[in-house]
Amino acid sequence: MSAESDLVRLYSGRILALAADIPHLGRLPAPQGSARRRSPLCGSTVTADVVLKDGRVAEFAQDVKACALGQAAAAVVGAAAPGRTRAEVEAARDQLAAMLKAGGPVPSAPFEGFEVLLPARDYRNRHASILLAIEALAEAIAAAEQAPSDTADATA
Repeated sequence: MSAESDLVRLYSGRILALAADIPHLGRLPAPQGSARRRSPLCGSTVTADVVLKDGRVAEFAQDVKACALGQAAAAVVGAAAPGRTRAEVEAARDQLAAMLKAGGPVPSAPFEGFEVLLPARDYRNRHASILLAIEALAEAIAAAEQAPSDTADATA
């Protein structure tokens, strides 16, 4: 297979469609937790903002400045993030990393949309940008969990 046909396979219509329709774009006005991740190789960045309710993502927004693969990954994250716990997001992050780097299976539902990025396994230089959105979401949830709550402030 030629390098050109490899790139055509990598940048499939499905990936480009996801990249063009990323859910929850923007920033939250008052997030409980935020995290910014940057890929040093390509300069792509994703910033995730969350508000939690009962340990689950109640509000989510993401600012995505990434290549088409990073944008497609952010679309999958955006569709799956609402209602997720930190443990679910961290499991999906670890499954995605294993899928890309170790030939592992596609992440479990509701993150099975990462299946579209299977062709990127062969492009190690793209892995960091694909992982940005899920890493930023996991870190934003962790930051929200560490943030002082309004009820804790009122009783202190």
